[in-house]
Amino acid sequence: MRDQIRELFPELNEIRNEQLREKVLDVWVEATTKGGWKPEDLMRIPFTLLADNVNIMYLEHVRTVCRMCIAMEDVLVKAYGDRVTIDHDTLVAGALLADVGKMLEYEDKDGKIVKGQSGQYLRHPFSGVGLCYKHEIPEAVMHVIATHSKEGDHVKRFPESIIFHHADFTDFELVS
Repeated sequence: MRDQIRELFPELNEIRNEQLREKVLDVWVEATTKGGWKPEDLMRIPFTLLADNVNIMYLEHVRTVCRMCIAMEDVLVKAYGDRVTIDHDTLVAGALLADVGKMLEYEDKDGKIVKGQSGQYLRHPFSGVGLCYKHEIPEAVMHVIATHSKEGDHVKRFPESIIFHHADFTDFELVS
């Protein structure tokens, strides 16, 4: 499964720190397995259940938002140089893992993707952080996951989370 997940997420190669890259992959493998999914399911799961008739799939959303984050970082660094501090690996790892908890939040009920029992109790930012904590993902990356959605509206977001939050909601608001 590791090779399949690695193939699905070429953006993993953007993570410069090899140990972090492998930990991110480990989280995806565990989330996929624990959620009862197969790697190919990532292209049939809608990226959100909060809007009707979503035709953007989970894998497309994760990859697109990750690439938007990288592009935003590039623009900001070119414009402001060392006056802005953005940790590239934290940004990319956070972008790739922010929605990993959906693998536990969602389930397939007779061919229809719905919020599962786990999702009734915990939204994906919480379950995502739990998975990441187990795999010793750095706290800065977990911050992106924990604060990317409405759960982060009442805390200070660090630069990587600010970038991800806006990229994520750009994609979300296009379909809602």
